[in-house]
Amino acid sequence: MNSMNDVFTNEVLQELFPAQRADDFFEALFGDANEGAYDISLSFQGHDEQSNSLHFNLDLHERPGRCLACNLTSGLPDVFSRHKVINIEGLVTDVEKKLDGKAKCGAWKLGRTQQPKKSLHSIPLQIDLS
Repeated sequence: MNSMNDVFTNEVLQELFPAQRADDFFEALFGDANEGAYDISLSFQGHDEQSNSLHFNLDLHERPGRCLACNLTSGLPDVFSRHKVINIEGLVTDVEKKLDGKAKCGAWKLGRTQQPKKSLHSIPLQIDLS
């Protein structure tokens, strides 16, 4: 298989998790997309050959004039794992399609929210391959 970095380019990541999804999430949550404190993007962190798993992050980027507080993002892995708009299950299905039959996606899990910097929080997504 080609390098996973060749598969999961920035263009593909934006296709897998469009920027509009954050607004749709806040629209469903608050009734107004402008109430959201962050934008959400998908980043590829790599392929762990030993565990044969893909690693992504759901990156939460603080919106101008908003506050991205730990107490607001620490519970998000549980929310994101079952929210219909975020649709992690569908995201995993779409990731498998990008693998073009060379691997299948199995179990997935969201890790605990991390805070690489004040204006960026990340939720790790691990997808096991078979």
